[in-house]
Amino acid sequence: MKTIKVNDMSCMHCVKKIQTSLLANGVDGNIDLMNHEVEVNERDINTAVEAIKAAGFTPEIW
Repeated sequence: MKTIKVNDMSCMHCVKKIQTSLLANGVDGNIDLMNHEVEVNERDINTAVEAIKAAGFTPEIW
């Protein structure tokens, strides 16, 4: 698993937007609002980053 930091994710609406974008791109991820993190399979990392950007957020790979 790979962790993506999303510091501008601040509420459940943000979580829903990211989750919807990930699922639309075929990525299954665990979203942790309190720590501002999205965890995805390493093979999906590039797709996940693009999906998070498309949802309007700024992802950082950790």
